[in-house]
Amino acid sequence: MKSLLPTSIRIPRVLTIAGSDSGGGAGLQADLKVITALGGYGMSVITAITAQNTLGVTRIQDVDLDVVEAQIDAVLLDIGADIVKIGMLASPEIVRTVAKTLRKHGVSRIILDPVLRATSGASLGGDDTAQAMMQELFPMATLITPNLDEASLLLGHDIAGPNEFQFAAQKLLEMGPQAVLIKGGHLDASHTQITDYLMWRTIEDSLEVVQSKEFKHYRVNTANTHGTGCSLAAAIATYLADGHDLSHAVAKAIAYVEAGLEAGRFLSIGEGPGPLWHMHDFYPTALPNEESS
Repeated sequence: MKSLLPTSIRIPRVLTIAGSDSGGGAGLQADLKVITALGGYGMSVITAITAQNTLGVTRIQDVDLDVVEAQIDAVLLDIGADIVKIGMLASPEIVRTVAKTLRKHGVSRIILDPVLRATSGASLGGDDTAQAMMQELFPMATLITPNLDEASLLLGHDIAGPNEFQFAAQKLLEMGPQAVLIKGGHLDASHTQITDYLMWRTIEDSLEVVQSKEFKHYRVNTANTHGTGCSLAAAIATYLADGHDLSHAVAKAIAYVEAGLEAGRFLSIGEGPGPLWHMHDFYPTALPNEESS
């Protein structure tokens, strides 16, 4: 029986709707680690089960549509969510089911990471799924966070570099979201500095104004980058749920992921590209000679 005593402690409630990564580095497993590390209460809706490790994805099984809907209903009818983060939606039907169910519950704060391809190159969606996202979820989204490959797929043409980010963000913003963050980490490794580009709508003196901001940061020299996109979007969601404004939430999330990449540089997890270290604030990592110096 629930206690009748009044509760006074409240923490940010973040619901992640995403695929399961059996290797634990990306997907909803990464999301829940991030949410917990940043002081939120994480909940999850599984949209697909992937058989995957650091070497790649070997199988994907979509979850039945009624089960996806039932998971969302179960969480939102009881616990509720201050924000919803959406990751892998592997089919147009799942996209439409998620959008319909979130509309039913009146969810108004959504961070959409349009996951269409794994770091290994495996397809996690396709053109039909991308079209469904643009039609159903973009107009509902507080923020979308495509990387360069995803932005190129959504726009139908390649984005060569940071000089094209503004135009690309404008085109994506015209598709309906309140804000767009184009992530520049997929540029080739000769670019030692990464540029992420944020563009968002705001209201000033009763008029809509479009603002933008660049975030420049150095590229961490590591192969362990699995799950960075999922982790960044989950971090932004958690910071927003905790009361930060959009620009500040993005800046803090980038710093969190950068610290996780730095802390995970020498971790040996699997035979391929491993994950960043999500728990760096609680369990620091260091090489033996670094610990003794």
